[in-house]
Formats: sequence, C-alpha cells, structure tokens
Amino acid sequence: MFDNIISLIKPLDTKAMEKCQIRIDNLTKPLGSLHSFEHIACQMAGITGYHRPKDLQKSIIVMAADHGIVAEGISMDPQSVTAERMIDCCQGRATIHVLAEHIAANLTLVDMGIATKMPSFAQMHNMRIASGTKNIAQEAAMTREQGRRAITVGSQIAQREIEKGCRILGLGAIGIGGDVSSVGIISCYSAKKVAELFGSDAKIVDELLNKKITVLERALKVNQPDTEDPIDVLCKIGGFEIAGLVGVILGAAAGGAVIVLDGLATVAAALIAMKIAPQVKDYLIASHFAVEPAYSEALDIMKVPGYLHLDMHLGDGTGAIFGISLLNASLHMLNDMKTFGDAAVAVAQDGPGALKQSHDIKE
Repeated sequence: MFDNIISLIKPLDTKAMEKCQIRIDNLTKPLGSLHSFEHIACQMAGITGYHRPKDLQKSIIVMAADHGIVAEGISMDPQSVTAERMIDCCQGRATIHVLAEHIAANLTLVDMGIATKMPSFAQMHNMRIASGTKNIAQEAAMTREQGRRAITVGSQIAQREIEKGCRILGLGAIGIGGDVSSVGIISCYSAKKVAELFGSDAKIVDELLNKKITVLERALKVNQPDTEDPIDVLCKIGGFEIAGLVGVILGAAAGGAVIVLDGLATVAAALIAMKIAPQVKDYLIASHFAVEPAYSEALDIMKVPGYLHLDMHLGDGTGAIFGISLLNASLHMLNDMKTFGDAAVAVAQDGPGALKQSHDIKE
C-alpha cells in the first residue's frame, strides 16, 4: 500500500549537509553556539539538496473533521464548533489566518469530514470522506478503504502545494474530539497508561478528564488495534483529518519538502506515517511542545526534537507557524552571517574550533 509514494522518499543529501556544516562552523561565532538553529539548517540542506537553501515558499495545511466519540460527552464544546472554527478560517478571522500572513505562508484549508453542513467557500477544499468518524467507543472509526482514501487525498494535497513551489509545509488540524483519537494512537506505541498521556489541564474539570480516559480505554479494548499494522491503528482509533495528515506527510517527504508539526493530531499523524515509512523522520521538524503529555511522548518515540515551550494548545497550525519562524531564523543565520574569512577576524587558536575554522571559507 502506497509503495509508489514511499519509494520516492529519498535519504537526505549528506554532501549538502556536510558543506552546510562547514559553512556553519566558519561563521563568526563560537563553534556550536547556535546549536538547534545549526541542526535545523543542516537538516534543511539535506532535504533540499542545497548547502545554502534560502527563500523557500511556505504553506500551512489545515485539515478538519469531526469525531463520533463526541457522542460520549468527552468535550466541553459541541461538535458544531469544528465547523465554526473552519468558517472563521475561511472568512479570515481565525488566529491561523493572521499568523500565516506573519510568515508569508499560503493557507490551505481542507474539509476531510466535518459533520455540520458547511457553506461553500472558495478557500476550502471539500475532500470529505464522510460526515465524521464512527464512535470509537463502539466500533472502528472508519473502514480501511476510507482510511486509504483519506491518506491518498492528503498526499495529493501535499503534491499540489509542492508543484506550486512550496518546500516548507506546516501542518494543522481542527476537530472536536480529535484529542482523544490522537492520544489513542500514541498510546498504541507507548508503554505509558492512557491516564498518564492525558495528564491534567486546568481548563478541563476532573470529571471530564476522567471520562476521556475511561472512554478511550474502552475504545482501545473494543477495537483491539494491531500495532504491527499502522493503517489498522489509524482506521480503528483515528480521524479523517489525522489520516489526511498522514498522507500529507508521506507526500511531502516524497516531494522533498520540509514538514513542520504543530499540535497533538499532527504528531499522531507523524507517528503513523513513520510506522508506514520510517524514512519520513528525516523530513520532520517539531515546532513547540504542546501541553498534553502524549505530545512529548510521541516526539520521544519518534526521536524528533521539539524546540519551543509556549503552552499552546490550539493545534490549528499556529504552532507550526512559530516553528517555521525558527526555520527562517536558521536560514538567515546560514546565509546572512559572515564567515571568519569574509570578516577577516581571528579564528579559534585551540580547542575544537581550531580544527574546523579557517579563513579559506568565504562567500
């Protein structure tokens, strides 16, 4: 399944990364002093195949869908809020719309399965699989065929953005009840208990938190997802927006684009995508640490570092925007700082710097 897409995911260009690292080591700063920015710049060089990538076009892809699990009373918000939030996005009133302008990113909105009937908006792609998933406390979220369709849609969306020239794709998701499905997916690959992955949130009363835990434990028992088959996990516990994001990740990696994660649904999707094609890991950049413990657990499982502690829990791509800001800063460092040779200043005379710094490295 998806063999054609997976076969297109190439290893990072190590020669471009090595050349990038040589330049970074010779910028006018102590060796390794900008740590994460240096790692990000090298990763982007490896993905793009160029040692000094610059001016990369960006797109934020936000996928929305509803979850049948909401019928179990696991959310403070009614299901209709999914539609309301997407309408706000389409009308330019949402946070994600404002912040996308902040980094000059395109905003791609996709209806993967909103339960409420939506008005028609030119800004929104109607790719709905169904009017929300089934109630996972009673049955599988979706059929395998629906899951495959959603992944295919996501990969096509990614391909379309890459064909427009975008090489950085930020991800976001909107869907009431999606946190339960996301935690459920992550729990399938974690040694931690469901209660530990939810943690506590001051905005969620204990009664509601306990219900989320109880309902998800029941869903896992009812569906018995097969962890050796990531598509089975996705279809039994996931959501249409999560499945779509799996496709975006696979398609973006196949197209040689950087993938910037945001909230819980995006890391759940990344985890499934990595189980399908482990090589996508090299294309992933996590932005911030979302408040849910399951988020950090997913990053640990994937061995993908996070960067910002912002206590954000929107999940609609806003976190990815701040992650892209880090990418922008990394590229400014790489391209706009002077080397020791250009600035004609002294290189290190001893220690590790003396072995790597030289006046011969110039613009």
